[in-house]
Amino acid sequence: MIDRRFLLTAAMSLAAFSGLRWLGLGGDAKAGEKATEKFEIEKTPEEWRKQLSAEQYNVLREAGTERPFTSPLNKEKRKGTFTCAGCDLPLFSSDTKFESGTGWPSFYQAMPNAILEKSDRTFMMVRTETLCRRCGGHLGHVFDDGPKPTGLRYCMNGLALSFKPQDGSAS
Repeated sequence: MIDRRFLLTAAMSLAAFSGLRWLGLGGDAKAGEKATEKFEIEKTPEEWRKQLSAEQYNVLREAGTERPFTSPLNKEKRKGTFTCAGCDLPLFSSDTKFESGTGWPSFYQAMPNAILEKSDRTFMMVRTETLCRRCGGHLGHVFDDGPKPTGLRYCMNGLALSFKPQDGSAS
């Protein structure tokens, strides 16, 4: 029989696991999936760790998520291009960036041939994960609640991105 104590324990366990994921300490539900795919740029975990910060490695290589409202890229307003922090592939134009209020850099359109999409069934929900087409790095998720003209919201981890300002763009 399910009682209040059981439901409370289950809710607390789920909250604790979710908290571990936010801190980057949860398991990688997609590690086995990614290992079987082939990408243009492939490196060993050790090579990625030498190139990326620990936080970037967690996001890009282990499908972690940075805490909301922590990325300096949320406030980036200059003209330029957002690239993959793992391989420098251009992913988003600053012209497609918008303020979604979610706490992560958001865009309504990716550059052509930049993003791969996969079904993500973690946390008892179905979402669409976005990966860098060239290195397979986890970028974030895409949702269908964005602005016109696409109606999409690419909700990206700032740690997965680098910003390249357009020549002559003011700070």
